[in-house]
Amino acid sequence: MPIEFKDDRGAGRLLAVEDGAVVGHIAYFALTDAPHALVAVHTVVEQGHEGRGIAGGLVKTFYGLAAAEGVPVVPLCPYAASWAAKHPDEAPEPAAEVVLAAKAQLATDTDLW
Repeated sequence: MPIEFKDDRGAGRLLAVEDGAVVGHIAYFALTDAPHALVAVHTVVEQGHEGRGIAGGLVKTFYGLAAAEGVPVVPLCPYAASWAAKHPDEAPEPAAEVVLAAKAQLATDTDLW
């Protein structure tokens, strides 16, 4: 069965689901004030599911979700940042002020993590 990607915005997770089980996720948040963006903080693939392209699929789907909403992605997650560097045509670089706003919100909002 193929991997399905499901956005759980309330929990701040983009889930990778296979046969009803979560096999990976991206932890993220949305910037609450302008400039708006989706901020990827951590990418996880569950043990035993590594090496199947799940993390890449999550990040690609995350960028697609942001594009559909008309907002940039700030890839603070090292894996997401690495993926973005390798796929510049699919992962436009966010403006510097958006990155600064994302880092500031992450640092001050203890409810995020």
